[in-house]
Amino acid sequence: MKKAALFCTTLFIFFSVNGQQVQWANKLIKFSSDLGGKQHGIKRILGKPDVYPQGGSSPNAWTPKKALDGYEWVEVGFEKPQTVKQVAIFENLNAGCVVRIAVDKGNGKYETVWGRKKDYKTPTFKATIPADRNYYFKRKRRKIQDSPDVVNPGVEYAILDEAVSGVVAVRVEFNFALLPGQKEVDAIGISDSETPIQPVVNTTTAFENLSLAQTLTFPGIEPSSCTVSADGNKFFVTAINDIKNEIYSFTKDAAGKWSNKKNESALNTNDRYNHVRCIGSNFMLKGGVPHAPGTTESGFELFAVNKEDYQNLGHLKVAAYNNYDDTAEAFLTADRKILIMGIETDFSLGGSDLYFAQQKEDGTYGFLQNMGKVINSAAEEGMCQLLSDNKTMLFSSNGFSAFGSYDIFVSYRLDDTWKNWSEPINLGSKVNSTDFDGLPFYDETNEVLYYISSQNETNILKFVSLPKELLLRK
Repeated sequence: MKKAALFCTTLFIFFSVNGQQVQWANKLIKFSSDLGGKQHGIKRILGKPDVYPQGGSSPNAWTPKKALDGYEWVEVGFEKPQTVKQVAIFENLNAGCVVRIAVDKGNGKYETVWGRKKDYKTPTFKATIPADRNYYFKRKRRKIQDSPDVVNPGVEYAILDEAVSGVVAVRVEFNFALLPGQKEVDAIGISDSETPIQPVVNTTTAFENLSLAQTLTFPGIEPSSCTVSADGNKFFVTAINDIKNEIYSFTKDAAGKWSNKKNESALNTNDRYNHVRCIGSNFMLKGGVPHAPGTTESGFELFAVNKEDYQNLGHLKVAAYNNYDDTAEAFLTADRKILIMGIETDFSLGGSDLYFAQQKEDGTYGFLQNMGKVINSAAEEGMCQLLSDNKTMLFSSNGFSAFGSYDIFVSYRLDDTWKNWSEPINLGSKVNSTDFDGLPFYDETNEVLYYISSQNETNILKFVSLPKELLLRK
């Protein structure tokens, strides 16, 4: 057996290391168990990490059947043969259970290149996400038992004494009885260098060079969502209240600050929930309206807007509307021809996904169609805003490499099918915190991004100046 050193790292680094050839597992060969289904299945181990550097439990990672205290293994292949000096196993929940690693050089036989020593002490790890991530994770229906509070994510780096050439596959064996608690595995990577493979958040230099987001405070209001009118002159905020969530509006004072607080009583007609999610030049989309399951009612209603006058046009109706989640998000294009929703259905790739529907001649909307697996993960996507070019979409997700529990991303529509989108780009660490960040709304007139962030289980409203040229693609 060749000897190797094993190193573990906590999850603070999100930059990549240049100068090494890195491949991620792209093919399943054999495995010991699979929960099946869309979430936590064995296929979640393929590709680059989805749960790093944030760590923690995720439906985007493999949860074996014996993840609490059993022996499991997996064999994975790579796109092309390469020299391997390092094997990296990204364990996003209770790391430290790898006991053996073997490689296949193309002859179908596995050669052991690393084994855990009997006196090896399991390292300790520190999660980069706060404990209240569980609040968001446990909101949804899950097919596996709740994980213990032990988190301890980490990356185990097996650095080989001698590089092995022509590697096409890797076998990794785990003894999950080594550590208490649930276990999950996010990804397996190989490299021709001993420089540790670092988890990478897909962001841009331009986003990382933004100013740090600031907090916008309105006395007496804990915000749950925000929206700006099409002309940029009116700001709508929904305030959380134990009895009834209500919508307030603000206009700018002489100093250019949002002021002149007003309770929009004409919009606060629902007994419990009221929120504005989308405003066009002459219409408003409002959520929170009670609706009957099994009908075309979606929980949203349209209003005609004429300055300070709001005329209720009735329910936003969608053919065969169905949503397994307790909540939904919706957005309309400026011409109201396309409806986008964040909901969970039988056609979801995991939890809540982004869907679209086209307006019919009678003003209602047709069947919702999934926007595809590039923009939708096995976790949650929603809280979207489509910008005026009808191509640039902001949304929130916990299904991609991120800085916190939920991050804000941007993706670009690639064709007219509405099903092909670019790989989501994270808006960077100046926008996204190590906690929850979501419900983005970009004021195109004033080029300011507003969104809701959670700190210590309390919502706050943040904003950052974001030039349109950095956000919209030409």
